[in-house]
Amino acid sequence: MNVVLRAIGNVFWSMPKGLAVTFKHLFKKPVTLDYPHQKKPMSPRYRGLHYLERYDDGSERCVCCGLCAAACPADCIYMEPEENEKGERRARIYEINMLRCIFCGYCEEACPEEAIFLGREYEFSDYDRDSFIYTKVQMLVTSPRKDNPFKWIIRKVRRVYGVPEPSL
Repeated sequence: MNVVLRAIGNVFWSMPKGLAVTFKHLFKKPVTLDYPHQKKPMSPRYRGLHYLERYDDGSERCVCCGLCAAACPADCIYMEPEENEKGERRARIYEINMLRCIFCGYCEEACPEEAIFLGREYEFSDYDRDSFIYTKVQMLVTSPRKDNPFKWIIRKVRRVYGVPEPSL
């Protein structure tokens, strides 16, 4: 009998308590997003998909020096150099295996030409493992970016540690 009275007491005490929590949140603004139509703003320090930068004249910045591949702790960058008819060096093959990449940003910091940068995209899923190996053609931007918001930090660090500025 004591168990039955305790159960009835719990019903009359616990149910209104639970309903009070429900009604408290019923009229608040929802915290979910309608994902494909609304995207969550990422933090300013977020590192996403890799891109290769171009100069203002449209030529690619990467001179295939190999510093980004050397700085990569996951060893996900593969490159082969070539020279054009003017004797300028550039990357013939530049590939990044996104399945191995840990998005640390060391490649971006190591590049003396500021040729590689990590964008803000977080939607690069696929069904095939081979499609996660990004080539130079896939990563080259169509036109040069206006300005890197963190470029002043990168240049200040390079000045402090004695890394020369890239010549344009």
